[in-house]
Amino acid sequence: MPAQPAIDLAAHPLTAWDGPLGLPRFERIADTDFAPVFDAALAAHRAEIEAIAADPAEPTVDNTLAALELSGRPLARVAALFWCRAGAHTNETIRALERDIAPRMAEHASALHMNPRLFARLDALHERRAALGLDGETRRVLEKTWKRFVRAGARLDAAGQARLAEINRELAALGTRFGQNVLADEADWTLLLDAGDDLAGLPGFLTGAMAAAAEARGAPGRYAVTLSRSIVEPFLAFSERRDLRETVFRAFTGRGARDGETDNRPLVAETLALRAEKARLLGYADYAAYKLDDTMAGSADAVIELMRPVWDKARARAAEDEAALADLAAEEGHNHAIAAWDWRHYARKLRNARLAFDETEAKPYLSLDAMTAAAFDVAGRLFGLTFEEQPGVAAWHEDVRVFLVRGADGRERGLFLSDPFARASKRSGAWMSALRPAHRLAGGETPIVYTVMNFARPRAGEPALLSLDDARTLFHEFGHALHGLMSDVTWPSISGTAVARDFVELPSQLFEHWLTVPDVLRRHARHHETGAPMPDALRDALIAARNFDAGFATVEFTASALVDMAFHAAEPPQDPIRFEAETLAALDMPAAIAMRHRTPHFLHVFAGDGYSAGYYSYMWSEVLDADAFAAFEEAGDPFDAATAARLARHVYAAGGSAEPEALYTAFRGRMPDPAALLHKKGLA
Repeated sequence: MPAQPAIDLAAHPLTAWDGPLGLPRFERIADTDFAPVFDAALAAHRAEIEAIAADPAEPTVDNTLAALELSGRPLARVAALFWCRAGAHTNETIRALERDIAPRMAEHASALHMNPRLFARLDALHERRAALGLDGETRRVLEKTWKRFVRAGARLDAAGQARLAEINRELAALGTRFGQNVLADEADWTLLLDAGDDLAGLPGFLTGAMAAAAEARGAPGRYAVTLSRSIVEPFLAFSERRDLRETVFRAFTGRGARDGETDNRPLVAETLALRAEKARLLGYADYAAYKLDDTMAGSADAVIELMRPVWDKARARAAEDEAALADLAAEEGHNHAIAAWDWRHYARKLRNARLAFDETEAKPYLSLDAMTAAAFDVAGRLFGLTFEEQPGVAAWHEDVRVFLVRGADGRERGLFLSDPFARASKRSGAWMSALRPAHRLAGGETPIVYTVMNFARPRAGEPALLSLDDARTLFHEFGHALHGLMSDVTWPSISGTAVARDFVELPSQLFEHWLTVPDVLRRHARHHETGAPMPDALRDALIAARNFDAGFATVEFTASALVDMAFHAAEPPQDPIRFEAETLAALDMPAAIAMRHRTPHFLHVFAGDGYSAGYYSYMWSEVLDADAFAAFEEAGDPFDAATAARLARHVYAAGGSAEPEALYTAFRGRMPDPAALLHKKGLA
């Protein structure tokens, strides 16, 4: 077999980003390019690490810490593009490589962190850190890097390191399989409906999206319910066919729990056992203790102390609401108890009756284009940013829109890419990530940040109309994007969203508040056909509806967070599904409400390590965001310039340059009162 030509990493389109605006030339990248470039980039990074470790000179910040931070640029680039594709636009070639590359990347990371000569150099720097005259940011990077190596096994003996490396490899493979199984279940299930009784109660915006989904699946003239949340949730809310609601609900909550190749239940048991073993190897009592060691919460007890009062309040409110929903169903002549597939249906009707708010009346004013413009406008009024669309610039899919971002001084600050619509090649949910972080080290780089969402695609030629929840998701992910775009730090490893897990949701959840600022709605919530502003009464009802059904929303979230914490703070169960049921029973979980993410499709927790023993962080950050927005309310202006300047400096631009408590206190002058969370949710 002839030898394969060597990969020129300085010239390959996966690693030499010389396209428009400094983006990759996506049109020159083939699926089959990734594997050989990964091979070459991994080898190149290993050589760089060996050179740093073998340097005979005394360790310094420049020849050790900075050299480590700047190493592996080709690997970082190909990996960023690959994981973007794996999540947002995958296929069998990409999935096969993902199953291969995830454990190899874990193995590579283990070898780096367990390199004894490299750690010896870092350890020597860490020992002398007080005498090095470091600025605060550099000292923090040194301390965090040293701790990362220790938490990755640098101090274990040879046998311990070998076992930990194997665990990391196995966990990476399990996480990849878990995520791919969920995607397969979502892609493989479709409920095709016909006009007439099948569509009873469904509004035009939903039937339009269902018709587009059916046509995309080769069934023109019919209507498809897919397992995209942007179709499932409105279907459950509007459909008058209780039998169809049950079918859709069971399919949605059954993802990852079907017998056969995509069954995630055994993968969960393996994952939990390996995580527990990893924690014990590293000297922690359990995996929750390991994960929470470097967070604001610090311990599982602190997390439970936050969540249990909220759980009790939410559960009590949900019980009251369930009784009201049952009364409403009885008035319609139905004598059944409220089931999980009934809740959204009757809650919508109850909201319409109590608040005179009908989502179908609001949707024409909440187009995707209008809400995108609203998010950009808020970023401009708060932080002086402008977003200039770059038509014709290619990305990983034709849906992706590319924007050049400028600061208040007119200088380029980075690029923002938005990928809004659901498709079979995209995993569910919504997320933000970066192709490249912002930093100033060795000349620096500007950020390339993207958001991915799963809004229902409209019929050709029609605008995408969002629900209030969809619009909130757009603002949420854009808040994460701002965290990446506004980052103003020297070191790449603390750029943007590289902060404690229970602080990372503050910028995103805080930005959601501006969606329902009356002036923002007056400016941007305009009818997509006439351009007329949303009527005052409808706008006021929309704002009032923010906390409607707060008991339900809080119960479904908190149940997931409490189950996540229970999994990781206890001995790993042999039967995770039974453990889930027993945990919910002990909490007295309402039968009419399901966890927001049941265990077999809990991507946050099991398709990788990101939010394991960390799903609570959304609620932890809610304490912060409720108090943070109150700073603007106290100033009497949601766009108060002085408050926005402090927010920009100490939160959005600061990355992980200081402890999150210090950053928040620098912005607000104090830490928040947890009671702010109950007030925000309307549960006080």
